[in-house]
Amino acid sequence: MTATPQPRRTIPITPAGEEEHGACSGSESFALMVLGDSMAPEFAEGDVIVIEPDGLATDGSYVLAWHGDEWIFRQLAATGEGWELRPLNPRYPCIGLADLSAVRGVVIQRTTPGKRRSTTRYGQ
Repeated sequence: MTATPQPRRTIPITPAGEEEHGACSGSESFALMVLGDSMAPEFAEGDVIVIEPDGLATDGSYVLAWHGDEWIFRQLAATGEGWELRPLNPRYPCIGLADLSAVRGVVIQRTTPGKRRSTTRYGQ
């Protein structure tokens, strides 16, 4: 029996200024579910990450960035030429950045649903 490939899942994120009445403000923390394996083994598919939009993005931070018309979750790394978005899974490419304008938030927490005491905090 061969496995049928799953279609790519997209979760829309509304840019600041386009929220509906009563939505979160742009500076409030929010949660997202990890999709795919680009950040394995630290982050597994189904993990829930909490993003701080006003968080301090530094070398080694896990960040949410806007790149190539899509949201991307990667680890931020300083390079001699600027910055790089690095996946933890070596099967995915690194993405070079001239500056940090693409970074829209910093991961401050990871939780694995269904597992007690499986929360990790970052950058605090």
